[in-house]
Parts: sequence; structure tokens; C-alpha cells
Amino acid sequence: MDFSWDDLRLFLDVARLGGLSAATETTRLSAATLGRRIAALERQLGEPLFHRSQTGYRLTQAGEDLLARAEDVEAAMLSLKRWKEGAIGERVVRLSAGSWTSMFVAGNIGEVWTVEDRFGLEFVTAMQKVDIGRRNADLGIRNQRQTEQWLAGRLIGKVAYAIYSGRELINGIKAGYFVGIAGDGGQTHSARWIEARHGDRIAVRGNDAVSVRELVANGAGLSVLPCFVGDSDERLVRVAPPIAELETDQWLVSHHEERHEPAVHTVAERIAALMRQHAPLFRGERPNP
Repeated sequence: MDFSWDDLRLFLDVARLGGLSAATETTRLSAATLGRRIAALERQLGEPLFHRSQTGYRLTQAGEDLLARAEDVEAAMLSLKRWKEGAIGERVVRLSAGSWTSMFVAGNIGEVWTVEDRFGLEFVTAMQKVDIGRRNADLGIRNQRQTEQWLAGRLIGKVAYAIYSGRELINGIKAGYFVGIAGDGGQTHSARWIEARHGDRIAVRGNDAVSVRELVANGAGLSVLPCFVGDSDERLVRVAPPIAELETDQWLVSHHEERHEPAVHTVAERIAALMRQHAPLFRGERPNP
């Protein structure tokens, strides 16, 4: 009997999360599609894998048996992936974060990675959460505590936000206009805050973090930026105290099975130390004069 690794991976998600609805987020499949795939796997095995109820999916004895074996396959696939990475040079640690945080870490790369390290580092920059459960990243810096049971995380700091202007009162800044954020970036809490309070005064928009900063610095209008960004740019000036309702936590997240892997652990410890070192900047305690 041949098993598909893709089907086993879907089974693992449903089993660990206790149902189809919860697994739709990690698998990016609809509940109906997941249900069909699980049913097909059960037909292939010739017995049910779950007790189904309104409260969720509970494993049968056959499901428990398959879970143990599927986890062995998962470990083997992970080992194969690491072997492949090793064959082309070094272990690669993938770090996911939003645009600003990725730029900050990149700007301090010597604190996180050096040529003496026996591993490489890959930045996975995205506005949305990158799926660590599926090993699309090894580490993630997030603004919310992890809820997935297979992830481990620790609080590494707080991030403050404030309104910034360019230093010259010209153009949109002089008129009191705001720079908005389009595209995926428009879904962040700071972008929604601008829309809710100053949407009628948005004249220009950028669809990525860097363009918004450049627009503000060059007079297109005011905007909300993380304090560690605005206070580090000499072209910008903070025009009001940090916005209390926008302050977020900063969490460092990893897969619980990989957090003690030497390369992942090393990068995690260095990132945590880097954030501790610059904690006042992230908390908005170092405004530009």
C-alpha cells in the first residue's frame, strides 16, 4: 500500500488540531477539501481514523496508530531536508518577519550571523504569518503570541508606534495630509488606525514599508511608523507621543521540535540578545531631537 506524504501531512494537521476547521489555516485548504482527503485516506486504510462529532475530530485506535507512524515519517522527511541542505553547503536557518523587523535585523547582521558560523541565514520577509509548522521558516518574529500547539515562543520585547513627519514642512506635510498604505500592508493594525482616524486626509499611498517611509521623508504627508524605524531615520521627526493602543508585543517563535537544534537555537539566542540591547529604541524611548 502506497501512502502519499501530502495526505499524511494533512492527517497530522487535522489530528493535532482536533478538526477540519482549525486545520484550514495551516493547510490553506477548505474544510470540504480536507474532509474529502481524510475520507480517501480512510478508504485506503479500510477503517476510520477519527470519531467525528460537533465538538471536533477525535482519533480512533487506528488513528492513534497512524499518528505515531506518520510522525516518524515527518521526522524522516525533515532529516532528508536537512541532508539536502547540508549537501549544498551548510544548514540554512530561515527567519521570517515583517518588512521593518527584517530590515532591522539585516542592518545588524553581524550580531546574528558571521562567516565563522557553520550555517547560512535566509530572510523570509512577509506581511502575513509564515507557516513555521510546515517548515516554511525555522524562526519567526511576530507581534502576537503563538496559538498553534506545535510552536514554542518567548516574549522578547515591545514595539511602540507614533506619527512621523519629514523635517521640512512642505507639500502634503504642510497641508496636514497623511500617507496611507495600500495592498497587503493595509491590513496591519497601524494602517487600519490611520484609515479609521485620518482616512479623509490620505492623499498618497505606498504599497510597501520602504515607499511609505520615503514618501514621509520627502514631504508627501504624515504617517504612523514603528518608533524603532522613525527614530533611527534622521530625515524623520516624531510629532506626537507613541500611540498607546498600537503598542504590540514582540514574540520569537519556533517549532517546538526544532528550537533546540543547534543552528536554530544559536540564531534565536542572538536575536533575543539583539532585541534586548535595543529595547529602549523599540519602546519609543529614544526620539529624534
